[in-house]
Amino acid sequence: MADGEWAGPLRDEAHEAEQLSRVEHFRGHVWSVASDEVRLPGGTIAVRDVVVHPGAVGVAAIDEDDRILLIRQFRHPVGGYLLELPAGLRDVPGEPPLETARRELAEEAGLTATEWHVLVDFFNSPGGSTEAFRCYLARGLARLPGGRPQTGEAEEADLPQAWVPLDDAVEAVLAGHLHNPTTVAGVLAAAAARDRGWRTLRAPDGPMWALSRSDAAPPFTG
Repeated sequence: MADGEWAGPLRDEAHEAEQLSRVEHFRGHVWSVASDEVRLPGGTIAVRDVVVHPGAVGVAAIDEDDRILLIRQFRHPVGGYLLELPAGLRDVPGEPPLETARRELAEEAGLTATEWHVLVDFFNSPGGSTEAFRCYLARGLARLPGGRPQTGEAEEADLPQAWVPLDDAVEAVLAGHLHNPTTVAGVLAAAAARDRGWRTLRAPDGPMWALSRSDAAPPFTG
């Protein structure tokens, strides 16, 4: 079988497979797990296991000294403390992703920002999950008058902060010292945007194709 050569535009393209059935195996507090029978492009019928996820946002908060904020948080599934960008699930129905980002920056870092732009959009695990992610750049930072609100619990009860020069954060990513995908993507995207004079930044409320499947992924009802 010859794979051929792609000569089309350098961009991803939305294309939904025909879904023939869905069997839901698990429904949790945040996501569910299902097996979809689909007709793939080309006509092949296959069963694909899917984690149905609401999506999430993250914030690369950079101050006037070119330092990026990282918070230290315990992550049980991987067994360790990770240095991460402030981030959170899109778990409030109808809330625009920018508002989710504002809320997470306040709740996890006690900060507000006057300047917001989109840095990068990505899928966390497109082979098996609908989770789509948007990382924002936040500048013009200011502390909330009362500090970080005590909205967190469990892993979010204590979130030590580290203000790191952006170039040092890039070195830490490339050295394999930082592993959270939001942090890796956000740090590298922020450095790339800065080195291009910030000309690649996108409007904070612009369309996010990567969110479409997460937003439109209710349990199959056919």
